[in-house]
Amino acid sequence: MPRDPVCEVVLDERTAKFKIKFGGETHYFCSITCKKRFKRSPNKFVK
Repeated sequence: MPRDPVCEVVLDERTAKFKIKFGGETHYFCSITCKKRFKRSPNKFVK
């Protein structure tokens, strides 16, 4: 199960509404707020 890289919530990739492809990977988010924070500075959240 993937984790939201911003707030660390565990998500189900089949039902997650928000996602972005970055660095060859798909990142899933719990909310539009987390998605927007990630888009502003993705390198801060990608390990």
